[in-house]
Amino acid sequence: MSSRVAPRSHETPLMVLIHRANRELQSDVVRQARDAGYDGAKPAHNALFATLPLAGARTADLAERAGVTRQSMGEVVRELVDQGVLEMRPDPHDRRAKLITYTEAGLAQVRTGRAHILGIDELMVAELGVDGYECLRHGLDTLVEVLRARDA
Repeated sequence: MSSRVAPRSHETPLMVLIHRANRELQSDVVRQARDAGYDGAKPAHNALFATLPLAGARTADLAERAGVTRQSMGEVVRELVDQGVLEMRPDPHDRRAKLITYTEAGLAQVRTGRAHILGIDELMVAELGVDGYECLRHGLDTLVEVLRARDA
């Protein structure tokens, strides 16, 4: 007899819960950015902010990390360059390539966003307790690892 508990048909599937949570988190971050004065913030920008290191990166690398096409990431990069959040400069390792980096205004936006995201973590610790928060994080990490291993 298995000790595993099967999901009940009346329960919301895990995938749906994760999708809803992600959508709410994405919306919350954009809403906070707009409230902080970053009027051009959009959900599509979140993938770039989540994957662009402070030292910069190429658009193709950002797209791969975010799991989107180069064209999609290129559109987001151009939009944020036009907003003054990012700049494109020659890659010092390959002058033919462009390195995407934050402007000073972009760094300010990143700091604001990261502080908000840490606040969400603190909110979840307050709601779930430290053990519950760590269990949630561990469960999500495990889900990613199990699915990646299954695909390999």
